[in-house]
Formats: sequence, C-alpha cells, structure tokens
Amino acid sequence: MSDSETVPSATTEAVTESLPPANAPGSPPRAPGSAPALPRPALEIAAGYAFTGPALDLGALLWDGTCLPDAQIRIPLPMLNRHGLVAGATGTGKTKTLQLIAEQLSAQGVPVFLADVKGDVSGISAPGTMNDRVASRAAEVHQKWTATGFPAEFYALGGLGHGIPVRATITSFGPVLLSKVLQLNQTQEQSLGLVFHYADQKGLELLDLKDLRAVVAFLTSDEGKEELKGIGGLSTATAGVILRSLTAFEAQGMADFFGEPEFDTAELLRTASDGRGMVSVLELPAVQDRPQLFSTFLMWLLADLFHDLPEVGDSDKPKLVFFFDEAHLLFNDASKAFLDAITQTVRLIRSKGVGVFFVTQTPKDVPADVLAQLGNRVQHALRAFTPDDQKALKATVKTFPNSAYDLEELLTGLGTGEAVVTVLSEKGAPTPVAATRLRAPESLMGPVDAAVLDQAVRASQLHDRYAQAVDRESAYEKLAAAKPSGGAGGAKGPDEMRPKESKAPAAPKEDPSVVQQVVGSGVFKSLARSLGTQIGREITRSLFGTARRRR
Repeated sequence: MSDSETVPSATTEAVTESLPPANAPGSPPRAPGSAPALPRPALEIAAGYAFTGPALDLGALLWDGTCLPDAQIRIPLPMLNRHGLVAGATGTGKTKTLQLIAEQLSAQGVPVFLADVKGDVSGISAPGTMNDRVASRAAEVHQKWTATGFPAEFYALGGLGHGIPVRATITSFGPVLLSKVLQLNQTQEQSLGLVFHYADQKGLELLDLKDLRAVVAFLTSDEGKEELKGIGGLSTATAGVILRSLTAFEAQGMADFFGEPEFDTAELLRTASDGRGMVSVLELPAVQDRPQLFSTFLMWLLADLFHDLPEVGDSDKPKLVFFFDEAHLLFNDASKAFLDAITQTVRLIRSKGVGVFFVTQTPKDVPADVLAQLGNRVQHALRAFTPDDQKALKATVKTFPNSAYDLEELLTGLGTGEAVVTVLSEKGAPTPVAATRLRAPESLMGPVDAAVLDQAVRASQLHDRYAQAVDRESAYEKLAAAKPSGGAGGAKGPDEMRPKESKAPAAPKEDPSVVQQVVGSGVFKSLARSLGTQIGREITRSLFGTARRRR
C-alpha cells in the first residue's frame, strides 16, 4: 500500500479513542460509529498522540495540505516539566501559541509565568472576541471555542510600567548575574565575586546599587585596599571599570530594580479561588531597550525558584510552567560560568516540578547543552530569504527526529498559527513529528486597556506588599558612618564598626537571635521574606556566585 492510500476506518479506532464520544458535550458532531479514513503516514503520526491521561490540546494534524481534525495533536500534562522550545520567525504566531498553552495549563490548575516583552499578552485576563477568523479556525480543528478570561497578576521590573514592582537585592542577584547585566569580562566578574565575598564576611548588606558602589570604593581606598590582599586583591583599574559600569547603569534608570522589599518568587506558584492556576504576566515593554536587564532578571527568578522549591520528582502535573520569551537575549555574550549555571538550573529544576519553555526565533539561538534538555518542540515557520536564513533552516531541520515530512519545504510553507510539533509521550519517548494547525486562544488576543490593567494591579492583594520601596540601613550607611570626621583618627574597618547587637528589621514572626545564628550578620534579611527564603537567597549565590552555603 502506498503512502497516499488510506486504511479502513476500523484501523483508526486506537487514534479516535482519545477523542470525545460522538455527540458528547463539547465534541464536534459526527455520525455514530464514523471515523474518517486517514492516510497511513498520518495514521501513524496520530497514533503517537493518542494519550490516555490528561493532556493539552494544541490542534489538528496537517497532512498533504489538509487539516485532519480527527487526529488531534496534544502534550501530556505530566511532561510539561520536561521543558520545551517555541520557535519561529516574527509574525508566525509564537505569542498566540504561548497564550494557548498558558490558558490550558491555568484551566488544569497549573500556575504559569509569562514574560510579556511586546505588551500583548495581558489579554489573557479578559475573554476573547468571536470573529470570522476565530470561528473558521475552531471549525477546522473541531474546537468548541468559548470566550474565557483567566486569573492573572501583572508585574513590572522595579515598577517601571504597568504592574506590581519586582525588585531583587544586589546580594541575592549575585556577582555572576550582575556581571552579565553590567557586561563585565571574566576577570572583572571574578573581582566582583571577591567584593561580594568580602561583604558577606564583614556583614555589609548589599541591598541596592549604592551599597555595592560604597563597598567597591572602600576596598580601593587607603583604609580598605589591604583587606583583599590575602585573597587576590582588587586592582584599581578593575574597580574603576566596575564603578563606571555601575554609574552608567544607574544613570539609565536601573537603580529602581534593586532594593527592598525583595520579590518572593513563591507568589508565582499561587492558584485562584476557583482552583485555576494564576497566570503571572511580567510586563516588559518599558524595558525593551534594556534586553540584558530583563533577560537576566528572568534568570534570577528561575534560579530563585530552583533553590526555594523542594524536590518532587515526577508528578501528575507541574508546579509551574515558566515561559522565557526572547531567550536569545539571555545567551548573547554570556560568560562560560553563566552558561554553565543556566544549563545546570534547567537540567535540575525539572525535579522541582517546574517546566521551562524558551521562546526564540531559531533553535540555534539556544546553546546545544540547553537545547538537549528540552523535550517538547513547537516550531513555527522559518524564512529562507538570505544565505544565513537558509543555513539556520538546515540547522533547524537537523534538530528534529526522522520525519515523514520534507521539513525544509514544510517549515518555509507553514501559515500563521501552524507549527511543526514533537513532544514527549506519557512514557517519555519522543512523539512523531506532526505538522499542526493550532487552536485559537479563548482569551483576548491582544493587550487590555491600560486603565483596566492599572485597576487590576491596584486591586491585587500583593500591591500593598511590594508597591512601596524600603531603604533600610545597609553597607552604604555603615561605611558612611565609619568615615572620619573633623580631626578624628582614621576610618574604622567593617570589623570595628560592626554593632554589638544586631538590629533586626521589624518583620513579623522572626526572631532576630535565630536569624543571627543562622546567617551570621543578617546579610540576607528582607523585610518581606521568611527565614527559610533568606537561606534560599544564599543558595542562589552558590550557583551564580562565590558565596558558600551556610547551614
């Protein structure tokens, strides 16, 4: 039998088992006992997606230019923590794919994090609008489309833009992540690590940029330049580069991103009162011109989750699915230490129940070691207008398993809202490559009005917790207080100016003596964080910096 021949309807029973019964609520109308005959290659592909457990519906199989709605393409829910890639040229529908997956995850009680770089994902909180295109797509893929909004929280880095402010302390961010933001080279990154190490040892809390600048300035002053001699020292030239980078960084308005209250990434794991997963949308349009900042902040969020969450192994569904948009920005000009830390985080966070989807234009934007960790693929159309485009197309085709399709031809001919899919089956094996016409999102495909967005932010129970910045005593104030005045002697060193009694912040349910015993000087206290989370902050530093884990 040739590939173009069909098989009897009885042979398709295994495929149609996963579809709703005929005339069941929400199912497309079918005559009882009927199942359209499928070409043999299409039947074999469809059989690879006939899962028995809970799954997300992506769309219907495309074969030979025809949409086959009885062959549904799906992703098993438990496999969403095996990570994934959504790729494709600009305008091919990547954002709508994220929205489609996020909606179904939320509906099944899984929290979702979305980085909204272009500002058009906020519509997930509002019901969509039926029109001819939506109705046509729903009919093509046998989708019962219902306008639905999903529970959402909106965040903004440092409060720049519409959203609840997300801040991090310099200490928790760590030297490796900060070096990426400041575009330091390897030698400067290592020197910055020494500065962090010194501040940890001397009880100088690095909460914001002025704290770090004060410590670097002290270590190159007459009073402080001897402090690091025993562990390599800090050259004046390197300190100058770091200080100039910090000054330029602050001049661009970045100071608001660092400080307290520090954002608790546990907020991303919440569910709504009706049991649906909360969709956390980080609004990034206001910082589009600072790509290294927002990409590195996203990595901080992920690394923080990695260390705060307990091991869960394989579970029925993920604890969180994290979509990392514009992922290529994270890897551009990254140091080896930074790439190693990303690879380690992606490899290990699966066991914490967190799935990570990288969103970019081509798979070659993601390093091979990271790409090897991604089990689910949704590849939208690629362009091949230039020699570089053609090279990227050939490289993309090589990353797919063997396929019944001519992938080079297929990937350049896909329409908007169509993609090539391969995922991990319920047994963890790759499914056959499937060209897919994707379903339409049920929420608003576009941004909500700015006034509506601001109202949702102010109404959030998290707004009062994070809206107002706090500037408590830290390294800057301690070093300023230690400066000589009048005819007094030389400046005090950090050991001399250490207070006899630690001044703990006025945080509820926290015993200062316990904090002092566990974290020594209290470097990792935050007004809004619990003791356990503070220990997690330093564990994050063990992955992205030089600080040792304290027990």
